[in-house]
Amino acid sequence: MTTTLHRLQSSSSAKADDPVFQSSHWEAHARRRLLDARVRGHDGKGFKKLSDKLHILITGFGPFPGAPFNPTQPLVARLLRLRRPALGDVELTGHIFPVTYKAVDRELPQLLAKHRPQALLMFGLANRTPYVRIETRARNAVTTLWPDADHARVRKGSIAGGAEALMFGPHTAKLLRAADSTGIDARSSRDAGSYLCNYLSWRAIEATCSDTGPRLAAFVHVPPLKRDGASQRKGTAHRVTLEQLVDAGEAMLLEMVRLARRAKFLDGENKGGT
Repeated sequence: MTTTLHRLQSSSSAKADDPVFQSSHWEAHARRRLLDARVRGHDGKGFKKLSDKLHILITGFGPFPGAPFNPTQPLVARLLRLRRPALGDVELTGHIFPVTYKAVDRELPQLLAKHRPQALLMFGLANRTPYVRIETRARNAVTTLWPDADHARVRKGSIAGGAEALMFGPHTAKLLRAADSTGIDARSSRDAGSYLCNYLSWRAIEATCSDTGPRLAAFVHVPPLKRDGASQRKGTAHRVTLEQLVDAGEAMLLEMVRLARRAKFLDGENKGGT
């Protein structure tokens, strides 16, 4: 027993003194460090690789008939100004859509082609809802009654043939938990309406099905606010302000970043394994 232990110790000592063993051991250690660095978004020399930056596209809408002020505009602007350690390797891009069908069909593909975001976080105004709604799906429906901001009406009551609805995915439940954690009144929704918010949701989910599209998309409806950021509603138990929307928006954005980063890492692993 003592002899065997002595041989093992001698063998280990010999390997440690062997320059070939030292070299291969160092190379293996260096490869592990380089792999770890690439996962964190570095080139292994201490510099960030621009191609490895995570891109998140945050969108809102402008005013439309019946809503001269849309709180998603200041909300998006505030989120773009966030400076957090978790956003250090994240490029945030914002966009405000005109409330027209033509604008969505024209500008969404342009934005996705230009920025190639890994995730798309969209906000819209729900005039009759006093709380935050995290949409879980887009309905294959479009109103023929209400015109858009260009006074254009849609003649057909559906967006496309086929499915009655498209689902965003299970990540919406995590966004709901993130919003809830800030204390805001947030709820899950299965009805995004039949206006531009639902239309954009449908087009965004379609984009996630493309090989070059974002991996994740989410749509959040917010209640109306006054121009000074105060709640429009009186007497409700949970009046929502712009500051509360920013807090909830930040929590959901950070969750989207976490999910997108994980999806990007898994994509890299799958490509490396094929």
